[in-house]
This record gives sequence, structure tokens and C-alpha cells, in this order.
Amino acid sequence: MRKMDPDRHEAKRRQILKAAAACFSRKGFHRTSTAEICTEAEMSPGNLFHYFPTKQAIIAALVEEERGQTADYFAQVRDTADPLGEILGFVDIALLYADTSDYLRLVIDISAEAMRDTQIAGLVSGADDDVRHALADLLRRAAALGQTDPSLDPEDAARWIVAVIDGIFSRTAVDPGFQPKSQRTMARRLVARFLAPPPGPRP
Repeated sequence: MRKMDPDRHEAKRRQILKAAAACFSRKGFHRTSTAEICTEAEMSPGNLFHYFPTKQAIIAALVEEERGQTADYFAQVRDTADPLGEILGFVDIALLYADTSDYLRLVIDISAEAMRDTQIAGLVSGADDDVRHALADLLRRAAALGQTDPSLDPEDAARWIVAVIDGIFSRTAVDPGFQPKSQRTMARRLVARFLAPPPGPRP
């Protein structure tokens, strides 16, 4: 039996995921056929099914890939000297991604699929938990440094930040006049004021 080359295997896997993401962004998950993914990936159905037996498996892999990238990001900023700055920076990143039409359509489609598929729902929920817990950790550090209101519950505050980010994606999807990149100042102000420590006593 021929020994599998792990680098080649991973390259093929990523090739399929990239092709599938492009197809899902154009036509949606349910309207995209396996044949279209094969054409985009330039490989046979047999080869594709060797890596992913179903379209659901591809969606699951896309969610897990995004989850891994997000975990890497938060690992890099975990020990920052400016936790509030990193929280606001994460909002900036969300605005940039929401402004990318292909990514926006893919996120909306995966969210819709999570409403119908319990396996996908579990993966999306797990990824959401990761983001909230990472933000909550940054919020605890920010409060300890006096950057944010120490009376705010970190987990609840993190949930609201994620809700704001979700709202950015939803608003972009339905409102052509909402341009995410142009809303950076407003979004940062909204989150910063929500987290701001109470004013000190007046002299």
C-alpha cells in the first residue's frame, strides 16, 4: 500500500475547502452540487469523496478551520499589555470580514444551515463559545488594568460584543447602505463606551 504523504493530503484537503467555500458563496450550500465543487477544485468525485464523504462534512471542516484560525489569533494577543485595544481590534477585523462579500455570504449560509443541522449547530456553537471565552479573558485583564468597568460581568459583556459583531454581519447582508469598513469609528465608539469604567468623582 502506498504511504500517504501528509503534506499532499493537507494540500488537497485545503484545495477542496477553498473550492467549496467559493461555490457556497456564489450559490449557497443547498444549491451547490458536488459536481460543481469537483469542477472548482479540479478533481474527480471519487477523489473528493476520499476527503469528504458529504457536503455537510465540508461545512463542518470549514467551521473547524475558522475555529482554529480564531484560536490562533487569540493565543497571540492573550498576554497583551493593551487588552482593550485588542478587543477593539477584533471588532475591526469583524468589520473587514463583513465587508468581504464572499465571506459574508458564506457566514450567513453556514448560520442558516446551523438552524437545520444539529451537527453544524454544535460546531458553530462551540466556535462561538471559544470567541466569547477569549473575549471574556481579555475583559478580565482590561478590568484589572483599569481599562474597563470592573462591575461588568466579563462573560455577559463578551456575549454582547459577539452580539454586536453578529449584528454587523446581519445588517450588512440586508442593508446595501451599510458599509462595514466605513463604520469603524462608530463601532469602536459603541463598544468602548459600553466597556468604559465609570467616571471618577468630580473635583
